[in-house]
Amino acid sequence: MKIGPFNISSRALLAPMAGATDRPFRELCRRYGAGYAVSEMIASNPRLRASRKSARRAVSDRDAEPRVLQIVGADPATMADAARHGVDQGAQIIDINMGCPAKKVCNTMAGSALMADEDLATRIVAAVCAAVTVPVTVKMRTGPTPQRRNATAIARAAQEAGAAMIVVHGRSRACGFRGDASYETVAEVKAALNIPVVANGDIDSPAKARAVLEFTGADAVMVGRAALARPWLCGEIDHFLATGELLPEPSRDEFGRRVGEHLLAHYQFHGEYDGLRTARKRVGWYLAGMPEATGFIATFNLLESAAAQLEALEDFFASGAASARNTTWRKAA
Repeated sequence: MKIGPFNISSRALLAPMAGATDRPFRELCRRYGAGYAVSEMIASNPRLRASRKSARRAVSDRDAEPRVLQIVGADPATMADAARHGVDQGAQIIDINMGCPAKKVCNTMAGSALMADEDLATRIVAAVCAAVTVPVTVKMRTGPTPQRRNATAIARAAQEAGAAMIVVHGRSRACGFRGDASYETVAEVKAALNIPVVANGDIDSPAKARAVLEFTGADAVMVGRAALARPWLCGEIDHFLATGELLPEPSRDEFGRRVGEHLLAHYQFHGEYDGLRTARKRVGWYLAGMPEATGFIATFNLLESAAAQLEALEDFFASGAASARNTTWRKAA
C-alpha cells in the first residue's frame, strides 16, 4: 500500500488511541511489525497545542518513518495551522480525526461529530490538504447514527479534496464502542474510492483481520484496543496474511521480557513519577484474562517505585501464574 511517497509494507496499522499510543508504545508496535503507528490526537487549538501534555503526544524524529500525527478540531483554518505546525515539528503524514466518539471531543463539534456536518468535514480536509505538502489521511466512523451512514459521501468528498487514505471504523458516532463493528460501510467506501481504504474496529486476531479484508476488499486493517495487551498483534496479522500461518505465541518468559522492556522505555519517556502511575493501566491491559492476575494487579497498583514494579512483574512471570494465559485472541476463524 502506498500513501504519498511512503510504501507501507505491512497490512496491519496501529490506530491512534488517547492515553495509549505514546511514543514508547508506538515504537514497540513498529518493532513488532505494525506498518505504521499514529500518534495520540493533538488538539488544533494553539493554546492546548502548547501544553506539556500535547508536547508528549506529538511525533518527533525518534519515531519510525513515516511519522504520523493526528489532529483534532472543528475549524478549517485552525486545523490547517495545526497541520503546518505538525509538519514543522517533523510529521510526515497528517491524520484528521473524524472518528473519536468521546463526549468532550464531540461537544466541541470535533471528532466523530463532524460526520453530521458534511460541508464542514469537507472544508476541513480541503484546508489541511492545501496547507501542507505531506499526505493527509482521514479516520472516520460510518456516520452520526446507524440510520445515517454517510461515510461514503464524506470519503468521496475527502478524496476529491486531496486526502491520500481513508480509515473507516465500523461503528457510528452514536454507537461509541458498544456492540460489534459492522463492515458493510467499509466495503461501500472501498468500492467508491480510488485511494487506499483501511478497515478498523474489533480487529483482534489474524483470522479476524483476514475475514474483514475478504469481506470489505480494504487495503489494510487498523488495530486498536486489541493491541494494548498484545503490541505484537500487527506483526502477527501481517505474517498470517502473507503466509497463512500463525506465529508462535510468546513463551511465558518471553512475554514477561517484552512487558519489562516496554515499562523501562515507558519510565524513561514519562519520568518515574508519571511513569509508574500510568504503568498501572499498561500492566492491567497486559494481564487482562490471565489467571491469578486480579490479586496481583491490586498489589501492583499500590507500589510506589519503578524498581518495585519491575521486581513484582519479574516475580509474577517467574511464578508460573501467567503460564495458562487466556489465548482466545489466537483462535482461527
